[in-house]
Amino acid sequence: MTAETFDSLVRPFVVRSSRAKAESRGEPGRLRRSQRPRTPRVSVVVPTLNEARNLPYALCRLPECVTEVIVVDGRSVDDTIEIAGRLRPDVRVVREPRKGKGAALRRGFEEARGDIIVMLDADGSADAAEIQLFVDVLVAGADFAKGSRFLPGGGSDDLTAIRHLGNRCLTGVVNMICQTRYTDLCYGYNAFWRDCLEFVQIDVDGFEIETRLNMLVACSGLAVVEVPSREFCRVHGDSNLSAVRDGLRVLAAIMGTALENRAGRASVRSDDMPALRRAA
Repeated sequence: MTAETFDSLVRPFVVRSSRAKAESRGEPGRLRRSQRPRTPRVSVVVPTLNEARNLPYALCRLPECVTEVIVVDGRSVDDTIEIAGRLRPDVRVVREPRKGKGAALRRGFEEARGDIIVMLDADGSADAAEIQLFVDVLVAGADFAKGSRFLPGGGSDDLTAIRHLGNRCLTGVVNMICQTRYTDLCYGYNAFWRDCLEFVQIDVDGFEIETRLNMLVACSGLAVVEVPSREFCRVHGDSNLSAVRDGLRVLAAIMGTALENRAGRASVRSDDMPALRRAA
């Protein structure tokens, strides 16, 4: 993909590109973007909790660019771990004792060895084939590729009216606080260069992790591009998401992050994250 092709593809979807501002204050602009590989290793992090029946749908369309799959299991009592091994013999299964999607993703980030990290739900609601587009956008120059169900080419078969309304309201609040143009805040299909973790601190354990991550990335001056994505209904079982409970947690995360940034929270540097394992 040439620079001109990338520009024409993503120009309508760039929600914040504060690269010049970031470089002037000596934070994420110091990232050595020119040294990022043109053919990156791609790690897919899949948090699971009793998803044995859904994993075949979640992993069946992984593109060839994926070099590592990490299943972070939160104490499943079904055959999730066994099924993961059958589907992909090279899968890395990590057991996470802490509860919550956020805790699982954080552990996966620490374990990932790839240059690019992709967040993929295990319930079969996301099309893994879209990962290639996320990777293309990152290789072409973005720092963070954020899935959106509300861009042309995207959509959702799963959003209820109350979740749709709540997402729109929360997205509006974050756009006002972070001066972004996000179209879809509460969506967990994202990909980013691993070195971005040097500048954001993910410290929540629940579903609010996507909101926290999206806000920190935007406020750190990283180049964010939204990617159209299609969400399908969960294949089997009931979601662990509670619209009211988790909506309140997301709101609390928004307010907490806003207060931190208003107080001038410093960017996180790699030296502050000893648990972060660098790519081999």
